Amino acid sequence: MGELVEHVDEHDRVLGVVERDEAVRENRPHRIAATICRDREGRILVLRRAGTLSRFPGHYDVMVGGAVDVGEPYEEAAARELAEELGINAPVHFLFKFLCRQGISPIWLGVHEALVSEPLAPDPMEIDWHDWLTATELRKAADEWCFVPAGRKALRQYLESEFEPVRSAPTAAAQPARTPTEPPTPPRNQKPGAPPAPSTPPATPPANHHPPPNAPQSRPTQ
Repeated sequence: MGELVEHVDEHDRVLGVVERDEAVRENRPHRIAATICRDREGRILVLRRAGTLSRFPGHYDVMVGGAVDVGEPYEEAAARELAEELGINAPVHFLFKFLCRQGISPIWLGVHEALVSEPLAPDPMEIDWHDWLTATELRKAADEWCFVPAGRKALRQYLESEFEPVRSAPTAAAQPARTPTEPPTPPRNQKPGAPPAPSTPPATPPANHHPPPNAPQSRPTQ
């Protein structure tokens, strides 16, 4: 038997239990818990999903998360996914949830926030690249890079809401903005024969960051 999830309605009320693959195949709404991570400088974690994943391989995201188990609260699921995918045990705080009908199937997405102060240990089966960006840099990246639809929508709601200015560290606003550049490996699902990416001049990076010189051409999200 596959991964079990709760089938919910348009008000997030439980209707039954189904396999996750069936929920996706039959367009049955189910619950996903995810977390937006910030460091002590106020920057936000952005990651690229591994190319071997069955859902949105090679897409970018700002959320670490996954399906909520049967009977599991959103917040517990979010903390569990942080430990599984990033190897950290950081407290998570529930922010908001919404019904997202974009992407491969409708989901109720519970969005959380975590302040991360320990080193990350990303699971290479889930994540093949990550970096920390300021809110300004991430707004630009979200418009140009190939993001998971629900992640892009949650990010915009997060940045436009009261959470972003309240929780941002003062030092982050004082930092000079740099132009975010994608890593050299393009999304795994890029169409063969796509035109070459335009060259993007690298900006001055932080001391521990080495941005590549080229960014792949943006494509509309599926």
